[in-house]
Amino acid sequence: MSRIGKKLIALPPKVEVALKGASVTVKGPKGTMNLEIPAGISANVADGNVTFKDETPRGASALHGLARAMVNNMVVGVSTGFTKELELQGVGYRAKVEGKKLVLSVGFSHPVEMAVPEGLALEVGKKQDNIVITGIDKQRVGEFAAVVRRIRPPEPYKGKGIRYKGEVIKIKAGKKVSA
Repeated sequence: MSRIGKKLIALPPKVEVALKGASVTVKGPKGTMNLEIPAGISANVADGNVTFKDETPRGASALHGLARAMVNNMVVGVSTGFTKELELQGVGYRAKVEGKKLVLSVGFSHPVEMAVPEGLALEVGKKQDNIVITGIDKQRVGEFAAVVRRIRPPEPYKGKGIRYKGEVIKIKAGKKVSA
């Protein structure tokens, strides 16, 4: 049995978990999410806690901890939500939100426009040098942040590009002139 799979998920107030066969539905103040639990794993809701049990022979299921972690992410998502912050480093690098599109000016000859996925919200800072991505689905928030970062990843000589907030880029030494 998985150590992570054995842990309880404590339900915060205003969050409801409904089980119907292998389907788990989590409702909270920020929205509703659904998940199909893998075969051989069973969930139980009692006393404001969700528990998972591995029902495969000899506890051989590798998905026990995964199922518990995914339901925990759903509970956190519908109660508080998830956030990823990106910073733009470079002269003239800017971001702005126009309707349902993110427009980035990051050193190309043209601005890069990206459609914002359904269920995510974007905020751009006052100086237009940071982007805050929020949503209830941890996977979609992280994936969209990675797609935005991939447009202009930080380069190793000057550090220009799009990076996660707090990310440290190792700066390489440039060419050395011998005297």
